[in-house]
Amino acid sequence: MAKTIEEINHKIRSGKAVVFTAEEIIGVVKEHGLKTAAAMVDVVTTGTFGPMCSSSAYFNIGHSKPRIKLGGGKISLNDVPAYAGFAAVDVMIGANALPDDDPRNRFHPGEFNYGGGHVIEELVAGKNIKLVATAYGTDCYPRKKLETWINIKDLNEAVLFNMRNSYQNYNVAVNLSDKAIYTYMGTLKPNMGNVNYCSAGQLSPLLNDPYYKTIGIGTKIFLGGGEGFIAWQGTQFNPGVPRTETGVPKRGSGTLAVIGDLKQMNSRYLMGTSMLGYGVTISVGLGVPIPILDEDILRHTTVTDDEIFAAVIDYSGAYPNVKPDIVAEVSYGELRTGNVMINGRKVPSASLSSYPRAREIATTLKEWISGGKFELTQPVASLPGVESGVKFKLLNERPINGSGG
Repeated sequence: MAKTIEEINHKIRSGKAVVFTAEEIIGVVKEHGLKTAAAMVDVVTTGTFGPMCSSSAYFNIGHSKPRIKLGGGKISLNDVPAYAGFAAVDVMIGANALPDDDPRNRFHPGEFNYGGGHVIEELVAGKNIKLVATAYGTDCYPRKKLETWINIKDLNEAVLFNMRNSYQNYNVAVNLSDKAIYTYMGTLKPNMGNVNYCSAGQLSPLLNDPYYKTIGIGTKIFLGGGEGFIAWQGTQFNPGVPRTETGVPKRGSGTLAVIGDLKQMNSRYLMGTSMLGYGVTISVGLGVPIPILDEDILRHTTVTDDEIFAAVIDYSGAYPNVKPDIVAEVSYGELRTGNVMINGRKVPSASLSSYPRAREIATTLKEWISGGKFELTQPVASLPGVESGVKFKLLNERPINGSGG
């Protein structure tokens, strides 16, 4: 018999909900069978922790005396450029932002970069952040310069807003050239000397709900150590990619735009990350509960790493090539062994995503739900499905001819 989210929430409130992580549910279904397990289990929790570049934070610093209008001026946080083109004292910083005059932003191999992701981590950790701003001054906002320290406890609002997180599968990266290259997928050794990947695989949220049957706009989630919500489909949302017979995408597919209260979060799950020779990002902890409403939903949560395949892409040629050649397809089961066979060669593999931290997130979310601290939400709208026609488009470059059109 099918269940409803409200019925599951009633069990959560009474302390009777049966919850397993996406890793645990594989064995549960194998032991009890799909039908029995579907009747028994109420929620399956997922988790992922890895670099998510399209992340940001925004906050309101409060008005100074005299007041200043940051919009239209320049602002930096710990010498990292931020954006204030909203109103008087609303500020936003992106995870990839780098200091304008810092020689480290030349990305020399072997150098460490400090940027927006680190500022967000330090803000969440309760550290003081140096704010320097200049403005043009108006009659109602006469101040033209502001230098001060800000702290998260003093901010009016502090919000994490990430426009693309929790990729539903992604490329596996290699380098077929004869020199090392430095990418957002890490350092890639020449002549396919290593292979890097970035996914929690069988624990990853959208791989456990491949057709977005329970995950939608308004779904409450674990975000950065606190509670957050799915605000929209993420950028580059691309559901119509090749899939396995069980529906698992074999290429990068769905993504999530998420939002949450930064003041609830924990720097253990929001960590500034430096990619040698590339720049900075932030590693984000994200977990989504999947209500087990029927057998079909449960079946998808039993996916294993051996059943999830991804494309191996040559990053020395695929960027900027429009249509990269696929070197091979490999499973996450193979990748997690530490070595993978690609075209007859045994190549060392490594993950940019932390599987132990993803397991920790799924387990924490399980404990919140089992302890009655976290109830589920009914999505207010669905994410675009496979048949929606939504797809990721490349830039249609058009020369600027001075006409303004």
